[in-house]
Amino acid sequence: MKKNIVITIARQYGSGGRTVGEMLANDLGIHYYDKELSKVASEDSGVSEGLFLEVDERRRKRGFLRTPVNVYKGEVIGPDSKDFTSEDNLFNLQAASIKKLAENTSCVIIGRAANFVLKDYENVLSVFVHAPHDFLMEQAGKVQPLTGKELEKYIATEDKYRAEYYHHHTGQNWTDAMNYDLCLDSSKLGFEGTVRAIKAQLKVRFGEDIFE
Repeated sequence: MKKNIVITIARQYGSGGRTVGEMLANDLGIHYYDKELSKVASEDSGVSEGLFLEVDERRRKRGFLRTPVNVYKGEVIGPDSKDFTSEDNLFNLQAASIKKLAENTSCVIIGRAANFVLKDYENVLSVFVHAPHDFLMEQAGKVQPLTGKELEKYIATEDKYRAEYYHHHTGQNWTDAMNYDLCLDSSKLGFEGTVRAIKAQLKVRFGEDIFE
């Protein structure tokens, strides 16, 4: 990459957004961050990686509906506060790490409301990968030992968590196209085509010579 560029990818479960992200990162020769963000945030903050993973699992089981929306504004509570390791401040610490990455390296970041965290960064392209129901079912069925209504429920639960997570930390609708620079239907493009579409948009946004 000729300059420091970050691509954030939000995705419906089964759309292949994670696969697209990995393929894109490999193609461009840049780093890919998904679950590894917990490790990065731990190293940056000094907070145990286990706490970041634990809060994700707890939120996934409990959801966000009983918790007031807490829109991220860029602040981080310091270690001298009893709320330093609160669920919302762990998000703040993770967001600080995402910003640090954006300021220092080219990379692909999956999920974590990264498009919102980096909304004021000029070197960021935000992408949402989606697909129709039948495609989501087909792709999810390749990795989940479920079928029919059980698989449909699993997909719905995963996307419900992602939508609630996004809304809690941003106050916005996860699937709203206005929150992204580029929205792509992976069922129409295929994974390789989706990668090509993102690369084409990178050229439009940052210049034809971006990959030189």
